[in-house]
Amino acid sequence: MANIMIRLGCYLFILLLLNCKQYDNRKDSDEKPNILFILSDDHTSQAWGIYGGILQEYVQNDNLKRLAGEGVVLNNAFCTNSICSPSRASMLTGQYSHKNQVYTLSEPLPKGHPNIAKTLGEHGYQTALIGKWHLVEQPEGFQYFNVLPGQGRYWNPILKNKANWQDGPDGTMGKVYDGFSTDVITDLTIAHLKQRDTSAPFFMMCNFKATHEPFEYPERFKTLYEGVDIPEPESLLDFGLGNGGRTFLGQKLENMAIRWEKAYLHPDEFWTSYPGLPFIKEGLDSIALRKKIYQKFVKDFMRCGAAINDNIGKLLDYLEESGIAENTIVIYTADQGYFLGEHGFFDKRLIYEESLRMPFVIRYPKELKGGTRIDDIILNIDFPALLADFAGIEKPQYMQGESFRENLKGNTPDDWRQQMYYQYWLHHPNRPAHFGIRNHRYKLAYFYGKGLDMHGASKEDTPPTWEFYDLEKDPKELKNAINDSLNAEIIKQMKGAIKPLQEQYEVPDLDF
Repeated sequence: MANIMIRLGCYLFILLLLNCKQYDNRKDSDEKPNILFILSDDHTSQAWGIYGGILQEYVQNDNLKRLAGEGVVLNNAFCTNSICSPSRASMLTGQYSHKNQVYTLSEPLPKGHPNIAKTLGEHGYQTALIGKWHLVEQPEGFQYFNVLPGQGRYWNPILKNKANWQDGPDGTMGKVYDGFSTDVITDLTIAHLKQRDTSAPFFMMCNFKATHEPFEYPERFKTLYEGVDIPEPESLLDFGLGNGGRTFLGQKLENMAIRWEKAYLHPDEFWTSYPGLPFIKEGLDSIALRKKIYQKFVKDFMRCGAAINDNIGKLLDYLEESGIAENTIVIYTADQGYFLGEHGFFDKRLIYEESLRMPFVIRYPKELKGGTRIDDIILNIDFPALLADFAGIEKPQYMQGESFRENLKGNTPDDWRQQMYYQYWLHHPNRPAHFGIRNHRYKLAYFYGKGLDMHGASKEDTPPTWEFYDLEKDPKELKNAINDSLNAEIIKQMKGAIKPLQEQYEVPDLDF
């Protein structure tokens, strides 16, 4: 009898364990994921080394490749306004610039405006932001923040929080942290995660200043690329308007050399410093000068990016060591692209591919297959809808973008967009204000060339012009084919598609 009771007790104990295990599995499956959103500035896809290109064998990217190998890479992610503050505002709100009112570099998000941090916080998430903010006024929706004033600085950065906040770039009341900003921001992010409330999921934004001009880098990368000649883009020696029918000058590399000279000769008067000065240009003709500018510029950029790669590894290691990697969504992206000598340019702003593209990778082991790439057209206004979806939240009405969760799993909806709308508002005669559309093959842009009283925009109008590119025949956009009769029908169709897209996204009627 005793043996029977023992066996029965053991049987009941096993059943209890199985039931507990089933309960635990059910609990795990229902558990909301943590979200670590890592955002850099200007870290363009050409310098990631996972999108091909001439720099692929030169960039330091072992941790980027690690993340891509374990996650999903977007091949066609695009920003809707290629400049820092507006793109960040779109990633927070899921809205175009004209909806969230951040058009240029001077506007804050309106007080009380909805954003994904607020939405996640209302649904039980711990929300935090550390690093670059660049939206003028105090962040809303983040229960904790510690951010750079304005652009911030690379060395011994100042960060400010709720206790010492002042609007704008004023950091006089902030705290100085010793070290290189990318390293500091990562360490502060990890320190904050270590002291979080582990009973609730987190939404953590880790925002690097890198790789924004002046492209500073830590001492450990000072000799990287020493004595190495970096390959040049095909259109590096595109002078003036070039030979392909481009209708504006753009931001030429020579302007970078002018900044280096000013920073070296007048360090107390210029807005920043640069590594590796002085830059010697005496005795160089125009071709030799541009080639030399390119070599310094692109090496500084990649050294700055190498520090990002280091710190992505540090963040991934922390998630693994703390046992939360499996249930943490990790996203790494940049606020827009950047020209690295293509067309003889640096900077961004334009609808051209190098500027328009946003590199993007997402890892979520519970759901997404590693080593996957998708070609669907994804926009920065889609990012908040995706995060809401992963958090089990129905898409808020304020968001103009759409969740691409099913796309990431290879189940692209039948009605997914086949073209995207873009608009750049900060007019300058060399980089005119414009709007345009891009589909999987073609791109059409209208450079209307008016400031429309936007903050910081030039009042000097430029003649309105159209540009058209066949990205299959001309992927590097070297020939404006707007007047090619063979394209007349597709250009007509694309012009006809602009107004419906503007109506869909509620773009205001423009005064011209």
